[in-house]
Amino acid sequence: MAEQRFRILIVDDVAETRENVRKLLQFESDMEVVGAARSGKEGIQLTQELDPDVVLMDINMSDIDGITATEAIRQKMPHVQVVILSVQGDPNYMRRAMLAGARDYLTKPPMADDLISALRRAGQMAHLERAKMSALQTPIVASTSGGMIPAPGLAVTRGKVVTVYSPKGGTGCTTVAVNLAVALHNDDTPTVIVDADLQYGDVAVFFNEQGKNNLTSIAPMADELDPEVMNGILIKHGASGVRILASPSRPEAVEQVTPTQVTKIVKFLCQMYAYVVVDTDNYVNDFTVGLFDLSDVIVLVTTQDIPAIKNTRTFLDLLQSLHVDRERICFVMNRFDKRIPITPERVGENLKQEVAAVLPFDERVVIPAVNRGVPFMIEHKAQPIGRAMLGLAESVRSRVATVEKSAAERAAKR
Repeated sequence: MAEQRFRILIVDDVAETRENVRKLLQFESDMEVVGAARSGKEGIQLTQELDPDVVLMDINMSDIDGITATEAIRQKMPHVQVVILSVQGDPNYMRRAMLAGARDYLTKPPMADDLISALRRAGQMAHLERAKMSALQTPIVASTSGGMIPAPGLAVTRGKVVTVYSPKGGTGCTTVAVNLAVALHNDDTPTVIVDADLQYGDVAVFFNEQGKNNLTSIAPMADELDPEVMNGILIKHGASGVRILASPSRPEAVEQVTPTQVTKIVKFLCQMYAYVVVDTDNYVNDFTVGLFDLSDVIVLVTTQDIPAIKNTRTFLDLLQSLHVDRERICFVMNRFDKRIPITPERVGENLKQEVAAVLPFDERVVIPAVNRGVPFMIEHKAQPIGRAMLGLAESVRSRVATVEKSAAERAAKR
């Protein structure tokens, strides 16, 4: 396969900067500088003439600023990606640039590796955007063997959203989410996991995967998604077959993703996969509330320690005020240790929420699995922790069926 080449246009009113960037990029075999502009207006004009993949845009220029030029370029040629360069490190400038459609934001002078990586990421996104534009001309029917259900326009069965959440940090939510996704995934029920812990998500690490693309790559396209582009963003885990939508690679990138975008992405994934497992952080905010509303089942994780149980009680009360039916809750006690007298039965009775699954404390299996990046459901299904996780997967499937039946009965009574 021929190496991808990314066409770069430099827009900066300082000749020295333009020349330094050109010299730097001449050593990158996958990059070609196709032109240089001395002003924002000239940058807009050259973008239309040269159709580059990426515009490297200075923010402070004499005629129009880089943010205004970025907005104009993105409106006319949305497949072209813009990387902003600025002496301003102010988060307000960064926010304005992202709202204008910039793909990345670097402060001057950037480290060479950071600049090249940003341009390469933007170039890859530009190629995906071009592919998407071409794909729109041809109906897409994706193979279920690749984990996809027929694309819009054909009859589809909506996938089920399973959000894994705990109101207390450190209860093992990501471990539960990752291994639940592996347990749910098979040829008949292809599964994708979405890392919605936007600042410090570790789902990809738990699978020992590193992706060039993540939620920030697909979020700007939330209003015009298609399966081919989505497949280019998702990471396929070879050993399990589970697809992964990784969290942003940098904590500050959370500013680039909105709750509405996350909701639209999860809804779209429901057209492609039988199960969409969502891992979240432990804060209740616009992101998590939107996911709770969208979820068919909420896997609520607690442990035997009193703070976790107290927070769970508070969260269950909050769900009531949010009008989330407790029928949708699949309550899980993680890291259960028989030596501790706080039993699942006592906790369930106290919180008036039955514990649907108990995952035993097994540090000899779980900790090495996390450190190796190999979900324990791949190699240790026969161990007590593996059998318990299979039981949780069956509880989730059963809860989905119960919720669907109740919804159908309510609809019939209307």
